[in-house]
Amino acid sequence: MTKPIKEMSTGQLTQQLFEKLKAQLNLFYLALSFFTRIPVPKTMFYSEALLSRSNQYFSLVGLVIGLLLALSYASFSAFVPINIAILLVMGVSLLLTGAFHEDGLADMADGIGGAFAIEKRLSIMKDSRIGTYGAVTLIIALLLKFTLLVELAKQDSNHLLLAIVLAECLSRAIAGSLISSMPYVCDSEHSKSKPLAQAQSSSELSILLLIGISPLIFYSSEVILCLVLILFVFRRLFKQWLLAKIGGFTGDCLGAAQQISQLLIYLTLVSFANKDILSGVVG
Repeated sequence: MTKPIKEMSTGQLTQQLFEKLKAQLNLFYLALSFFTRIPVPKTMFYSEALLSRSNQYFSLVGLVIGLLLALSYASFSAFVPINIAILLVMGVSLLLTGAFHEDGLADMADGIGGAFAIEKRLSIMKDSRIGTYGAVTLIIALLLKFTLLVELAKQDSNHLLLAIVLAECLSRAIAGSLISSMPYVCDSEHSKSKPLAQAQSSSELSILLLIGISPLIFYSSEVILCLVLILFVFRRLFKQWLLAKIGGFTGDCLGAAQQISQLLIYLTLVSFANKDILSGVVG
């Protein structure tokens, strides 16, 4: 009589585990569908509450994008020169994400640079048109990204591929972590980022950061320490700056944080590469 009961208990445990894994996979699909143009299964279930919880997988989305971009570069570089391959990869990145984060960077630059009153700044950020501040910021950011990627490619293809994966993954962890420590200030009911701006639990933040730092295992302790320190200082200063300028964050600010973090990661890796500190880190 006891054997069927044990088998039933094991089956229930297995079913519960399966349901939990299915729920987490659904959260990942929600994050992937929100931040990219990558197709997701039609069985994905959507709700604003679930989309809010999906913030823990922002960095995993970055990891997927990074791997796709690394694969794209490996394919392009077999047929065209390095600089052209990098331009093509940047184009693929924009196609994969719909320029989601770049748009946020430009909108934040327009809003904060184009007004003094908080209400006016938030109003400008909601405007779909791009202004002078946004255009100039975006051009500089894209040119800097291209230049840094070319410099990394000159060192070694492996350095570039790892850098792309790391930057896409870790930068989203930094941006997503701001949700846990700042109020959401955009009060528009039509804001596409509002469902993501709810409170972030400690477990969600931990998952976000653990996935974000995972590519660092391929780097030396000196590189890891420097990157962590630079990104920590940036996050702290960026948070204080946003609080002073608009009293919190918007979805555009998260996009800007991702773009700036990404550039800081590339800049740091280029600095180490020029000092030959990265020599031997990648096999």
